Amino acid sequence: MKIIVAPDSYKGSLTAVQVASAMARGIGRVYPEAQVVQMPIADGGEGTVVAMVAALGGEMVETTVQGPLGAPVVAQWGLVASGETAVIEMAAASGLPLLSSAERDPLRASSHGTGELIVAALDKGVKRIIIGLGGSATNDGGAGMAQALGAKLYDDWGKPLQPGGAALARLETVDLSALDARLAETEIWVACDVDNPLCGPQGASAVYGPQKGATSEMVAQLDAALAVYAGIMTEATGRAVAEKPGTGAAGGLGAGLLWLTNARLRPGVEMVLEVAEFEKQLLDTDWVLTGEGRTDQQTAFGKAPIGVASAAKRHAVPVALLSGGLSQGWQAVLEAGIDAAASVVPGPMRLEECLAAGEELVADGAERLCLLLALGEKLKKH
Repeated sequence: MKIIVAPDSYKGSLTAVQVASAMARGIGRVYPEAQVVQMPIADGGEGTVVAMVAALGGEMVETTVQGPLGAPVVAQWGLVASGETAVIEMAAASGLPLLSSAERDPLRASSHGTGELIVAALDKGVKRIIIGLGGSATNDGGAGMAQALGAKLYDDWGKPLQPGGAALARLETVDLSALDARLAETEIWVACDVDNPLCGPQGASAVYGPQKGATSEMVAQLDAALAVYAGIMTEATGRAVAEKPGTGAAGGLGAGLLWLTNARLRPGVEMVLEVAEFEKQLLDTDWVLTGEGRTDQQTAFGKAPIGVASAAKRHAVPVALLSGGLSQGWQAVLEAGIDAAASVVPGPMRLEECLAAGEELVADGAERLCLLLALGEKLKKH
């Protein structure tokens, strides 16, 4: 019997790698002879780098870059596919987790550090860069990234544009003559699971600005600044991208990447599964076990376990979901390709207890699922 375990992380508790390992232990208690293939996954957000490096046998790299407010941070990224592909989470350089609640300020936060990570990857000679856009602290449309990549942005005084979303309102000219030429020769995939445009009521500022610390007044200011930026960048590049779905992702970093590179915006889990050659593994697989921290009706709208199930269904491979918790509307996943779902929590428990015993709960949950599967096999024979 061959079983693939392909879970997302249990956010706030376990990484995807830890979940996959615990699932494999639980399966081994019931099916000790089974071939269990661990393929931890992610959807482009937090955990994507670790999951892909673990799945593909790559290496982790550390680079010191500018954080969202300019202070140096040590950002981790990955090299996979024999060093030909870099995997970057923009949150590692320009993300909300790097700031306290009091420090959040999209008027000043910059994506410069993300650009520095891209440069570091180019310096390694990679042929492809995968960039996850989740967890941004910025609302600068990728202007900081552009400057790190060699673009010159000048304000109405002819001075280099200051960092942050607010400064975009003063943008006057853009000079791309010194933009890193290696970008044109590098394949760039962008993990983007939202369809927001850059500006407007569904744009980066209005939808995501508040979680980054923006008041209603700041949202209006940031949206107007992005509109100025969009007009000038469209003229400078000849690419009218601001209305495209996904350009509002990560404070407009999606738009910045489309303006300056040959980037393709794609659903994160789809991209991760493709790079990991997940479907090739499915060809002789009996069943798949996936998972996530909490399952509810939103899971059915393209979250990582559904990406796994969609790929498995193309090969008629059944899929079970083992979740940290099943919340209201979880049954929606049964109509989206999941064949069975269960929670790792065996009974009433305090959250602190669940977090402390996370790996063992996952292993026990996988064991219970396998016991039920074994019972079904006995009933079929009977």
